[in-house]
Amino acid sequence: MSTLRNRVQLIGHAGKDPEIKNFDGGKKLASLTLATNESYTNDKGEKVTDTQWHSVIAWGKTAEIIEKYVTKGDQIAIEGKLVHRNYDDKNGEKRYITEITINEIMLLGK
Repeated sequence: MSTLRNRVQLIGHAGKDPEIKNFDGGKKLASLTLATNESYTNDKGEKVTDTQWHSVIAWGKTAEIIEKYVTKGDQIAIEGKLVHRNYDDKNGEKRYITEITINEIMLLGK
């Protein structure tokens, strides 16, 4: 059960083209936003779509796959873990980030 403690699975659409950063030693980072949609009918009988935006990152080989094959609008399935971190911005204010670090990706199409 230890593998289920911090696990996220999402299917959604890339909100933008991935941003790729290359580091010394050949390490690569891909970051993008992923939109997931949930539809439901409200009390008035109207169909409502709720879109949630997720910050997603990937390292190494997974980042290379994203760089090569993922563009804005593509549907992908990801599995990863939820990560929280913080930093001080240039004004000295503390900023908080929650993102998903991808372990596995499946390309589902346009």
